[in-house]
Amino acid sequence: MTVTDATETQIVALPEIAMPSRVAPKDARQLSKLFFDQLSVLEEGTRDYQYARNTLIEMNMSLVRFAAARFHSRGQDEMEDIVQVGTIGLIKAIDRFELTREVEFTSFAVPYIVGEIKRFFRDTSWAVHVPRRLQEARIQLAKATEELRSRLGRTPTVKELAELMCLSEEEVNEARLASNGYNSSSLDAATGSGDDGEAALADFIGTDDHALELVEDFHALAPMIAGLDGRERRIIHMRFVDELTQAQIGEHLGVSQMHVSRLLNRTLTKLRAGMLTTS
Repeated sequence: MTVTDATETQIVALPEIAMPSRVAPKDARQLSKLFFDQLSVLEEGTRDYQYARNTLIEMNMSLVRFAAARFHSRGQDEMEDIVQVGTIGLIKAIDRFELTREVEFTSFAVPYIVGEIKRFFRDTSWAVHVPRRLQEARIQLAKATEELRSRLGRTPTVKELAELMCLSEEEVNEARLASNGYNSSSLDAATGSGDDGEAALADFIGTDDHALELVEDFHALAPMIAGLDGRERRIIHMRFVDELTQAQIGEHLGVSQMHVSRLLNRTLTKLRAGMLTTS
């Protein structure tokens, strides 16, 4: 491709690279210098500028994969996000790099890429809000634990971790507790501990038992019912225990259904007022 958007003395023919992402890292370093040189004199937004910039991005994707490899333990699904975020760091480095810095682009770009990835983890990885001090302590704890486990051949004690980290045992325990906020699990996640071989976390979490509210209400209501006269207690029993209709209650008492309705309403009003007073 021939560059035409700069002055004649600065124009060079940029090579056509069919698959920039497959350029070997060593060759990419040499070609990047040529593309950066032209990027500095091309007019932003032109076709030639976009070609140079996009080619630089694709040729240097190996830097992103190199930086992302440090986080290989996070699983394939998350690695895809890490590479995408790292690519943002690469693009920022390309847009801010200048050949006059007299530093290799790789040395300039890697901190941008790693910084973007770490920022991603800081902003999205914690399942609950944890103070920055504890986030940093968690990282320090993980490194100290791995070092001591390799050295001692066993899981280190809190005291041993505290000595290595130059922290108190209380601060080490606090960092351990903060680590619990790093990951979260769905309540629908299977635990494999149910009677049929599989159960969800939600199965082990208690819920409000509304029947207990009835127990409390019955307990508060009992002395009020005891304070009713005999006929009132009998009507309450027939209506809500025997579940008789008002007409059936009237037949038992030898009164009209209308009279039963008035007696029942009066009794219930008395009980309701008593319950509101006690609550």
